[in-house]
Amino acid sequence: MSNSKKVEAFVRPEMALFKGYAACKSPDVIAKKLGIPEEDIVKLDANENNYGASPRVAKFLNSYNGYHIYPDAAQTELRQELARYTGKLFEQIVAGAGSDQLIELIIRLFAAPNDEIITMGPSFPMYRFYAELGGVKVVDVLRNMDFYADVGGVIDAITSKTKLIFLANPNNPTGTMTTLADIRTLAQTGVPFVVDEAYYEFTGETAISLMSEFDNVMILRTFSKWSGLAGLRVGYGIFPYTIAVYLNAIRDPYNVNIAAMAAAKESLSDLDYLMNNVQKIVAERDRLLSKLSEITWLKVYPSKANFILCHLLRGDAKDVQQKLEDKGILVRFYADARLKNCIRISVGKPDEDDKLLKALDEIGR
Repeated sequence: MSNSKKVEAFVRPEMALFKGYAACKSPDVIAKKLGIPEEDIVKLDANENNYGASPRVAKFLNSYNGYHIYPDAAQTELRQELARYTGKLFEQIVAGAGSDQLIELIIRLFAAPNDEIITMGPSFPMYRFYAELGGVKVVDVLRNMDFYADVGGVIDAITSKTKLIFLANPNNPTGTMTTLADIRTLAQTGVPFVVDEAYYEFTGETAISLMSEFDNVMILRTFSKWSGLAGLRVGYGIFPYTIAVYLNAIRDPYNVNIAAMAAAKESLSDLDYLMNNVQKIVAERDRLLSKLSEITWLKVYPSKANFILCHLLRGDAKDVQQKLEDKGILVRFYADARLKNCIRISVGKPDEDDKLLKALDEIGR
């Protein structure tokens, strides 16, 4: 017997209206479209580490023969290594399938539908993504014209419904830093406070010391940027002990797969190699900042991360992004009102950035 009622009628109305996240384009798709080898694509749109992972990662994964066994649900060895790396206790650390998963878990833990979280936009869109997915209201306290956080505005926005404050530091996509003094001021509110340090290794600046002063501070980090493991999806958080217990209880038991867990552990055993790559990226970021600042039709914002935000003083950012893509160079374009006519450029290797600069020179003529 056929069912006359279409299956779409069973979809929750709020889910049907959900817009989702606009991810970056895949380089293999662009390469096929342009008729060029994929290795000729200059990928500068997703803040990845173009130096790649530690050689130990491929060596270990190629020789490993235990993929038929579930990973350690307790994440024991990885958490032990992260405790040594961060200087915090094993019991305070929770790993996830990227820090994105931890953002979702944190929101689920603290905020019920119709509760509120505070963000400082423009910022990392996944805070809003997971909040709205769970029916949580997002109160976005806009940054100033130079994209620094409005700390006073955040404090004024706190209500009885406020369950979380999210701060990306340095901020994505602007690259701007919030000072430790300002972070301490926000911690003093007592509201559960997430400091997302996805780009920590590029700055060396952290709010982790505040965890000994305040029991509401949580730190998020990732292996995607500094150690080149974006494709394996592994991140971690450092939490007050009781919060770590709750998060471990509600996360998927095997949320970090064996390959990602092994790659993270191998990365932590090869810090000299990886941090040398980080220093190369930092040096190249500073060179690229200088070169981009010489382009008269760009306003370049200072950055402490592995990317640079540029505002077009003339022309159209979407048009420039498309012209670069037609040359096999991928950068990020934003339609957000606060980022109108902006592009974000990830820092690549020097030869990749030289291709970008040459292309921008040709486009600007």
